[in-house]
Amino acid sequence: MARSKRTHHQSHLHLAQQITALILERGMKCGEHLPEQALSDACGVSRTPIRSALKLLESKDIIEWQQEKGYFVSTDSADRITSAIAELENAEDSLANRILLDRSERRIGELQSVSALARRYGTSRNSVLFALKVLSQEGIVTQLPGRAWAFQPMVDSPKSASESFEMRLMLEPLAISSAGFSLDQQKVGLVRKKMKDFLQIEETRTSATLFQRIDIEFHSLIAESSGNRFVRSALLTHHRLRQASKKGLTVPAFRMHQAMEEHLEILDSLDRKQNELAADQMTVHLRRSSIRRPEATNRGISPLIRGSRP
Repeated sequence: MARSKRTHHQSHLHLAQQITALILERGMKCGEHLPEQALSDACGVSRTPIRSALKLLESKDIIEWQQEKGYFVSTDSADRITSAIAELENAEDSLANRILLDRSERRIGELQSVSALARRYGTSRNSVLFALKVLSQEGIVTQLPGRAWAFQPMVDSPKSASESFEMRLMLEPLAISSAGFSLDQQKVGLVRKKMKDFLQIEETRTSATLFQRIDIEFHSLIAESSGNRFVRSALLTHHRLRQASKKGLTVPAFRMHQAMEEHLEILDSLDRKQNELAADQMTVHLRRSSIRRPEATNRGISPLIRGSRP
């Protein structure tokens, strides 16, 4: 039953994200109607899960219910909509998230047992087992022979960050160039909006937390668009680990802005169906991001791929 409830919550949250993407992409204004059937057709699901997603959005005052009329957009603020969705994503303080947070902060070790975690969190073995299975589905932990569970390496040190970039340099360009690569244009529109909004922030006021969230969202979008399911799975798991890892190298403010511009350039190339160019741009982007002096990675790289920035 608990598993079913969690699955339903994630499904409704995903639909809520799709609905907000439609609202933003279509430039819908406060007071515009949101017909359930039209949303059902656009999202490819029945009206029942659409209603649950709409209730989630209503709870955050993004939309409102009018008796015998239906749901209507209740805000013109794109920032309010995106921040509300972020709140929904972070609202579930589940045991799985608590375990993952403690692991990212190194409050628990790499190897754990169900009984030890049950004692630590003051809960039942069944609750811990369910949480570990959730993390296992996301590739965060693996059950070893016997009763032990092993966490995947976290991206929480200069050495692990370097290894992370090495792995991504091999797989992310491959994800783009793989046969069957296909972007969800609704998600592209939403992440574009977030990146352009970020670029409007003065460098002295940029938020590393906001940058990380948008950066991981962009790279996860690239991963899930890959036509190679093994590449897709490996990258999505790794980005989940990156998201969970609280410690890491600091990013200079100028590099945050530069990285957002590179993200947009990659999306522009993909929009033009220039996937090979986009894969090369991804390689350069990751090399620039992996070192403190991004300009050093330009050596030996074609000016066409390098772009206008030094």
